[in-house]
Amino acid sequence: MSNRINNIFAVRNSTTWKIVLNSFIFGLFFPAAAWFYYIFSNNIEFNFQNITDIHLSNPILFIVDLIPILTTGISFFLSKRLLNERTEIYNQLLLKENLIQKYSGYVKKIGNGEYSETANIYFDDDLGQSLNEMKENLLQKHRTEEKQKWIFDGKNLFDEILRKHNEIKPLAYEILVNLTEYSEAVQGIFYVFDDEIQKLISVSSYAYGKEKFLQTEYKLGEGIIGQASYEKAILYRKNLPDNFITITSGILGEQKPKALVILPLLGDEKIQGAIELAFLKNEIPENLLLLFEELKGIIGQTLFNIKANTTTKKLLKESRKLTDELRRNEEELRKNAKEMEKTQVELEKSNIELAQKIAEVEQGQKRLHALLENASEVITIYDKEGIVQYVSPSVKSILGFSPDEMIGVNRFDRGDRILKEIFQFLLENPNEEKTFEYRYIDKNNKQLWLETTGRNQLSNPAINGILFNTRDITERKEAETIKRLSSEMQALSENSPDMIIRMGADGTFFYANPATERFIGLNPKSLIGNNIDNSAIEETVKEFIKSVTKETITEHTEIQKETIFNIDNVKRIVQFNAIPEYGENEKLNTILFVVHDITERKEIETEIETKNKNITESINYAQRIQSAIIPDFDIIKRYLPNSFMFYRPRDVVSGDLPWFYVTDEEIYIAAVDCTGHGVPGTLISFIAYFSLNSILNSPEKKTASEILDELHIRVKRTLKQDSPDSKARDGMDIAVVKINYKTNKLEFAGAHRPLFYLKGNELSRYKGDRMSIGGKSVASRRGKGEEKFTNYQIDIAKKDKIFIFTDGLPDQIGGDEGRKYQAGRIRDIIVEKNNFSMKEYYNYFVDDFEKWKKNFKQIDDILFIGIEF
Repeated sequence: MSNRINNIFAVRNSTTWKIVLNSFIFGLFFPAAAWFYYIFSNNIEFNFQNITDIHLSNPILFIVDLIPILTTGISFFLSKRLLNERTEIYNQLLLKENLIQKYSGYVKKIGNGEYSETANIYFDDDLGQSLNEMKENLLQKHRTEEKQKWIFDGKNLFDEILRKHNEIKPLAYEILVNLTEYSEAVQGIFYVFDDEIQKLISVSSYAYGKEKFLQTEYKLGEGIIGQASYEKAILYRKNLPDNFITITSGILGEQKPKALVILPLLGDEKIQGAIELAFLKNEIPENLLLLFEELKGIIGQTLFNIKANTTTKKLLKESRKLTDELRRNEEELRKNAKEMEKTQVELEKSNIELAQKIAEVEQGQKRLHALLENASEVITIYDKEGIVQYVSPSVKSILGFSPDEMIGVNRFDRGDRILKEIFQFLLENPNEEKTFEYRYIDKNNKQLWLETTGRNQLSNPAINGILFNTRDITERKEAETIKRLSSEMQALSENSPDMIIRMGADGTFFYANPATERFIGLNPKSLIGNNIDNSAIEETVKEFIKSVTKETITEHTEIQKETIFNIDNVKRIVQFNAIPEYGENEKLNTILFVVHDITERKEIETEIETKNKNITESINYAQRIQSAIIPDFDIIKRYLPNSFMFYRPRDVVSGDLPWFYVTDEEIYIAAVDCTGHGVPGTLISFIAYFSLNSILNSPEKKTASEILDELHIRVKRTLKQDSPDSKARDGMDIAVVKINYKTNKLEFAGAHRPLFYLKGNELSRYKGDRMSIGGKSVASRRGKGEEKFTNYQIDIAKKDKIFIFTDGLPDQIGGDEGRKYQAGRIRDIIVEKNNFSMKEYYNYFVDDFEKWKKNFKQIDDILFIGIEF
């Protein structure tokens, strides 16, 4: 392509000079034409001697003579400029051609897979970067394919080895040799799991210079071999301990392996063996671990098959041995049989006579046992001590106990109080007969109803005991209960304000209570016996009932839906319940529909939702107002750059209030904990905010304690607590700090809230006064007047830290035992982490709070402020 460009530009250059020459020749035409016109129009004889005179007489001709020179000059200038532009284009084309050739060679190398030769080639333009991305994608794909091929070749190698072996030891050795070399391991041991002793036994090892058999044994879960086998997962361990076995080699010397892989071998979903491989490299490639995953099942299944074959061979061998022994015993039996034949003939005669007598006795016993076993009653005979002497076989089918379990047992020890009372009655009244009913738990913990008749037969020598005849009357009692419940259900249904309908799965009505007419406008009698398709039920109601019926049959469960019925010509919301009723073999017999008018309930729910919405909107509005008065932490950071504020309201609005105020010389900051939380606490916080701002807006400077004294008076006045009959106890606890950076002085006053002052690793605690803002103090209740708050003055220095907080964090329930967080925990953390910055303190306390709280609810608003000077 460059030759073609050169030829084009060579032609363009020659053309340039032709244009200049043509411009010169074209320029000669104008002076020649002017001279001819001038000579012929003035009849002047022309010769070269009078040229000067002609020029002098007509200067215009002199100017005309200059035209060829001007046109040639202009043409040369323009041609030169055009030539420069063409030269620039030529250079750009050559640059593009070189770049295309470079791209072409780059792409050709990528296409041929020569990635290594393109490793240090990079392009800055979009096309080059796209080619680089294409190369990286192709290289990644190429590496993935190489890994997959490597794994595939490995599987084929070991499949071939597994196919040619049917004994464990040679198989183990060849697998171990090839796997060690293929994975570039330095040594390996092959273990086989012995199912009889439940241990892993080493059968082969490799890379000791020769084949070596180690008789090491491991139980499942013992050591790393047993652990990996127990978990059935590949174990890959790096950074092996110093006492791990070393590798001795003439080339390598003695070296400790850097990585270890335990490969459990699984067959038939059970552990069949394990392979231990040691490596001198610290990192095991991912494709090698993937190959191990593939091989653990293949090798394990082969081991399982070889074990099964070995076991089968062993069993066949033992079977042949037993067969031979049986044959020998059979010969001896034949000899003994001949001797026994003579004796047998004699015994047969006596046995026939004996058998006839035994058969007669057995027949009588079987007849009696059958009668007693299949009897509908249990016959029990007790001695006068309450010990069972006899019980009929029917006890098994009726009570679940066998006769042997009951004979010789004192029944009254089981707590059968009624039986004991009747037994005592029969002893005292031998001529009386007593029949009674009672509940009984059989052997299978099934509750039965029994009816027993007792008689005193101690005087009858054939019985000589107390005789009880017992029969099961459970079915009769259940039938009586069902009849009673059915009667009660019928009465309830007839008087129920709800519509109750029983309908078969095919749509046939079996029952409809009187309320049906009010709900669907039809007489109940007109429905019973008819099919829903043939009924006069309004179509929309009919389709609704049919759809619920279909859903109930499909889901096999109770269905509950809401819809609208036209009741008494008024649209009413009803709750439609469909209850499936099953008979024998869990077959659906009928569906019971119970329809309940829930219009009033829905109206109440709607009213509650509306009220809740209004309340929520009011709370959200209060939250916006409270957010407006809470100081922006960015403003606090402007004056106190090394500080944090952990503020977390329990509800949407909070009873805890951070307060911040700045004057020309002082900075005021406080943690305010108002009575209650949520909306009540928010209202008190508004009083605190505006009262504190009003106090600081006065021209008179006040100490921290004087601020609390004034705040106490204003809160009492606002809440009308200064009247003698006031019972209001609302108010707040507060910790207020006044900082003067010019004098490096800090003032603190607290109402039930402390200040923690940390200097280095020494923490001082300044307790707040034991009285609140608002309400009546103990002193005032005793008629002694209001007490004043204590004012603390502290000299502060750089790196000193202070902490103030409300009771939300200390009182939070949590931890493993559900205890309070406590102020002591806050103090210990501050001291222990005394080198923390304020940001680190904030992150630590937030994280510690979440871990402590766990699944417990936040019980109060939280406000925690920390400052470093």
